[in-house]
Amino acid sequence: MEKMVSKEYLRNAFRGKRVFLTGHTGFKGAWMLQILQWLGAQVKGYSLAPEKDNDLYNQINGDKICYSSIIADIGDKQKLQSEMARFEPDFVFHFAAQALVRRGYEMPSYTFLVNAQGTAHVLDAVRSLSHPVVGVMITTDKVYDNPERGTPFREDDKLGGYDPYSASKAAAEIIIDSYRRSFFNPANYGSHNKSIAAARAGNVIGGGDYSDDRIVCDIVRAISFGDTVGLRNPASVRPWQHVLEPLGAYLLLAAKMQADRISYSTAYNFGPDPNDMLTVEDLTKVFINHFGTGAYKSTLQDNAPHEAKLLLLDSSKAKEQLGWTPKLNATRAIQMTAEWYADKNTPAADKCMKQIEAYFSNKTS
Repeated sequence: MEKMVSKEYLRNAFRGKRVFLTGHTGFKGAWMLQILQWLGAQVKGYSLAPEKDNDLYNQINGDKICYSSIIADIGDKQKLQSEMARFEPDFVFHFAAQALVRRGYEMPSYTFLVNAQGTAHVLDAVRSLSHPVVGVMITTDKVYDNPERGTPFREDDKLGGYDPYSASKAAAEIIIDSYRRSFFNPANYGSHNKSIAAARAGNVIGGGDYSDDRIVCDIVRAISFGDTVGLRNPASVRPWQHVLEPLGAYLLLAAKMQADRISYSTAYNFGPDPNDMLTVEDLTKVFINHFGTGAYKSTLQDNAPHEAKLLLLDSSKAKEQLGWTPKLNATRAIQMTAEWYADKNTPAADKCMKQIEAYFSNKTS
């Protein structure tokens, strides 16, 4: 991986290329936008407006980074198709989503519309293009039917979802696979010129995330107000990873797909080593210790909406086929995140770029 997910390798793949990025105003989208600009790509973003004034996109002045920023709903199929066709992208990264489990319980039909139907709209827009395109559709590690037995999920395991968010993303995966078989079949590449892959990763942490109901955001908010952090599920085990890990993986996958338009049109897991897992309480302890202040308590609720307590990914397919392995262990990912939030004097864009340059130069230890 050190040779593959490097700035030189990725710049060769993305310099001067046109990238259509949905969800560019979100947390992961804003980090991706900065990386793509750093790699020399032209980025057209398509997304709803940032939810909050202090969202990372606003902090980095994302409008100035984008070649073009379109604030629109992914549910507007005609608008999406028109904007994509006008741009004629070389790459499409689909990040746009309703990405919160608890919000999925509050707004289930909306969650299905955005995550399932929205994905179909993106694929339809790609289908309408006449030139060669590489598309990476971002889903989540929660797409699997999870009996919580402690066995890491492989890409061919059964899809499912207890809660609306997870089920909507599993539905998106089925839609992606259907389009790949029906319209973008690798065996018939010469007739459509489209390479489509699905990328499954989750439990991403990193500087600049201010979403509701995410553990790091909850910790930072509590510390800023001098409150004690309440942990809803302190014993839950998650494959925590710094945001740069999956973003680097998505870029590597897309670069591989550009070089070989047939072999990589499939689904991939991108997660940390199954032995590198921490509980929510472990993460909180490491973060508070590195941040320098804070306290926590358990706030278990008897009637809280169901959330999986155990989730593990098997990323051996990505390692074998793409040469991808994580660069950061969970503790280092948490430390980098705490460092970002603890630095109040450096502009957000500069903090992000410092970590981006270190990560892709293999200087993160």
